[in-house]
Amino acid sequence: MKFSIGDKILIKRTGEEGIVCGYIGNDMLEVEVSGTIFPVYTDEVEHPYLTWFTQKKKQQTSSISRPEQFPIEPPKTIEKRQSSGISLSFMPVFFHDAMEDLVSELKIFLVNETPYSIHFSYDVKSKTSTLFSHQGKLHPFGHLFLHSLPYESMNDLPKFNWQLSNADTLSDKIESGTLRIRPPKLFEQINQLLVKNEATFSYLLLSEFSPIEKKQAVQIPVQKIAPEFKKSKESKKISLADLPRYEIDLHIEKLLPSHKGMNNATIMQLQLSTFQRSLDLAISYHQHKMIVIHGVGSGALREAIHNILRQTSEVEAFRNEYMGRYGFGATEIIFKK
Repeated sequence: MKFSIGDKILIKRTGEEGIVCGYIGNDMLEVEVSGTIFPVYTDEVEHPYLTWFTQKKKQQTSSISRPEQFPIEPPKTIEKRQSSGISLSFMPVFFHDAMEDLVSELKIFLVNETPYSIHFSYDVKSKTSTLFSHQGKLHPFGHLFLHSLPYESMNDLPKFNWQLSNADTLSDKIESGTLRIRPPKLFEQINQLLVKNEATFSYLLLSEFSPIEKKQAVQIPVQKIAPEFKKSKESKKISLADLPRYEIDLHIEKLLPSHKGMNNATIMQLQLSTFQRSLDLAISYHQHKMIVIHGVGSGALREAIHNILRQTSEVEAFRNEYMGRYGFGATEIIFKK
């Protein structure tokens, strides 16, 4: 089934409707559903027109015969869900071979059982290549299908690298880590699923975010200060600008609302200084990835940013490829570990 960018789609498994944002290979699409962008295989989605037509037929049929009116149950108070952290969940897919069931692949999900939205960056790497990578945002108490992985590829001990940040506040640390599952452990967990008749097993990535520690000023007795040093009148305060960001937008209207009258050289100087400050912060906080939004335009700002990245030893790689939310107007930066 063929899809074009902007087409409306229906996810077969959940019945949710969304829009096609882009292509990821020949058999995978990038779709947006309820504000969340994620990848799906083309055989997992379909055009919604048949569903719309059948629902309309059902509504017409039901309007002819009026069923008995039952009393409406009063609304129940929904209890607050307890936070149980953020996990990576694995669902084995079985196929029958002769006398036994064998695993063909693992479907992998990101599960956010916390009351806040999260930004995430995720990739799977083998010894020789990157098998899958994706970044995005996930709403509270939500789960997201990331990708499928052939079962035999788990014999190579791939690394599941992740980075998480609290999207609702800048006062929490950016957390990251790497997960590796040894084949004997994986075999044991799949057997336990069969015994318990369960569908998935999970690994807890993070129970809760840690707040950023504010540095306390050291109190020095006045009499020990050398005469030539004067006490500063202004104490240094931690501001939002001193915290690293997963995403930085360099459009001038985002940096300076009152920019009328500024010439192009002054605007670019402000954009590059803002980018350099964000780059230094990301490196000092050992951030794994960062997205810088520079727009398309004439390409002068993009080339200036790329020149800075080529001269920065802490940068492992960067790419300016099509991304669903940004088109070609953003560059993804990957830092060395």
